[in-house]
Amino acid sequence: MEKGVFYAYLSRMNYIDRWALMRNSVKENLCEHTLETAYIAHALGLISNRRCGGSVDIERLVLAAMYHDCSEILTGDLPTPVKYDNPTLKNAYKELETIAENKLISMLPEDIREDYRPLFGEQEDVQISKLLHAADKISAVIKCIREEKTGNSEFAPAKKTLLKTIAEMNSPEADIFVEELLPAYELSLDELSQP
Repeated sequence: MEKGVFYAYLSRMNYIDRWALMRNSVKENLCEHTLETAYIAHALGLISNRRCGGSVDIERLVLAAMYHDCSEILTGDLPTPVKYDNPTLKNAYKELETIAENKLISMLPEDIREDYRPLFGEQEDVQISKLLHAADKISAVIKCIREEKTGNSEFAPAKKTLLKTIAEMNSPEADIFVEELLPAYELSLDELSQP
């Protein structure tokens, strides 16, 4: 295997489209989703540490967000309703994700593989895992908002379900983001620019 293949594979995240079962007005690829999730995870980590008495390792959280869906480079994006509808399928997909993650890690130069391994898959740190999951869901809500702003009502039920899921997470950090920061995503550029 050529050296540097791992990084070339990462660049292919641009070609993995998300929301395959939905009619999209604005396409979203895996790279875009990953960067947005990392931004949100960073914000959630700061909110946790500054407002909620947390002691989150923000660097670790952001790095985990950057790599949280990398297995989809090899597996593609399996739609959530399919992925989680059946326990057998869910477990099989988790196993497939682990195989894909291990394959990607094997593409790294040997001397840095172990530095990457903790960034893939389920996070051992419960707080990081919880905030990463919330950031991922908030990113999905933002996608729904974008679609609704183009007049695509197909995403309205998904948005409602996602907001309910976030509320049920009992994450004060996610609740703060949704209450204080999410409404700005509804604004137009002119509205964002108002003093």
